[in-house]
Amino acid sequence: MILRKKWSVEKGAPLTEMDKKILAAQKQGHVVPSRKLIKTPEQIEGIRRSGVVNTGILDMLEKEVKEGVSTLALDEMIGQYTQDHGAVSACMGYEGYPRYSCISPDNIVCHGIPSADTILKPGMIVNIDVSTILDGYYSDASRMFVIGETTPEKQRLVDVTKECLEIGMKAAKPYSFVGDIGFAVQCHAQKNGYSVVRELCGHGVGLEFHEEPEVTHYGRPKTGMLLVPGMVFTIEPMINMGKMQVHFSQEDGWTVTTRDGLPSAQWEHTLLMTETGLEILSH
Repeated sequence: MILRKKWSVEKGAPLTEMDKKILAAQKQGHVVPSRKLIKTPEQIEGIRRSGVVNTGILDMLEKEVKEGVSTLALDEMIGQYTQDHGAVSACMGYEGYPRYSCISPDNIVCHGIPSADTILKPGMIVNIDVSTILDGYYSDASRMFVIGETTPEKQRLVDVTKECLEIGMKAAKPYSFVGDIGFAVQCHAQKNGYSVVRELCGHGVGLEFHEEPEVTHYGRPKTGMLLVPGMVFTIEPMINMGKMQVHFSQEDGWTVTTRDGLPSAQWEHTLLMTETGLEILSH
């Protein structure tokens, strides 16, 4: 749930163009961000540096994700890379989460806990989600990896899910709305015969792991929070080959799987809204 907040302007201060646009949207009844969601140049630079490390982890994994490797071994590489670059994993210890990353093969939608028992096999599609804290600033991104050759159906799911992310990013323009992103993603997924997971979403990020707004990957245009230059958030569509319903593990409290057992895919970027559009801070 988004709590409605009033956009505040210091008494006697001249109205900027941003103030005018936000106040106009607020007058029309739209949800607008609080000032604390608009990052300062110093904060943006800190998040950008964190994003460099976070992206570096995923780049490193491009050569390491292969047949026969356990997801625990990959997670340990992630932990070592993070430490070597003076950073901390945002996942480790978060609400009791036990590892440095989430690694989710095939029908695991997200939050797969790395394990020595999970060995990558040919044909698997795997999402690896990493989140990094550097000097107090957070970044968050995930990629899909294909182990060897997979089926045309799985490859298409991976490709269309990446297209969903890219289409969602194109819909996110300065002074557009969260709902514009969700509508664009949902339309592209459904046009290709896929479904969108609704229980999980993107989010604001930067000074904390999860901030407002919630970035849903379904919805209606011109709904949800107004997107303003200086906001930092993720877009991370989770797209299912089959039905959208998911199951939350009662055993480990984290792993989310598709209820019908069919594969799921996800891509995630950390993004900065600027006056001219989005800048990718981690991918």
